[in-house]
Amino acid sequence: MSADDRITAQMAFLSEADRLKSVLRATTLGDGSRQENSAEHSWHVALYALVLGEHAPEGVDVSRVIRMLLLHDLVEIDAGDAPIFGTHDAAALAAREAEAATRLFGLLPGDQGTDLRALWDEFEANATPDARFAKSLDRYQAPNQNLAAGGGSWLSYNVGYDTVLSRVGSKIADGAPVLWNWLQPRVAAFFDRLH
Repeated sequence: MSADDRITAQMAFLSEADRLKSVLRATTLGDGSRQENSAEHSWHVALYALVLGEHAPEGVDVSRVIRMLLLHDLVEIDAGDAPIFGTHDAAALAAREAEAATRLFGLLPGDQGTDLRALWDEFEANATPDARFAKSLDRYQAPNQNLAAGGGSWLSYNVGYDTVLSRVGSKIADGAPVLWNWLQPRVAAFFDRLH
């Protein structure tokens, strides 16, 4: 593949990635003014990794985590966002996301598409220390946004503390226990104030 063809393929991928800016999430911005989009979320959670990487379990490669987080939601261009407190068919969603990953990473030159797809697959499998930390940060960002926004999607979806613990807290604790230990009492205090 010539350099010109390689850049053309890379630009096709980057142009398609721009569509992620149009995918709205259930989570609002911290000021509660509007829903965040998936591109904003991806940038923000990658920044979380950069800033909070020192709290990762030993052996985590934060630069790989940042790359995973920049890529992790690209599939939402085709598959849409599936809010954690919403109801959806997990198997059907996973199939749509895998199909989207094949299409999107297939836009890139073969070697680059293969490498980036492997990072996405690793994130999805959640089986390596890097993926577990990345997945934990992905779950960690939204509760912090909800706290800043006075409840955000927790109120929209009418969820309680136990639901947050089971759907979010356990996932954060799996790969970022130090961060969950910091966040958990703040989440508990928020829900205590509601009663």
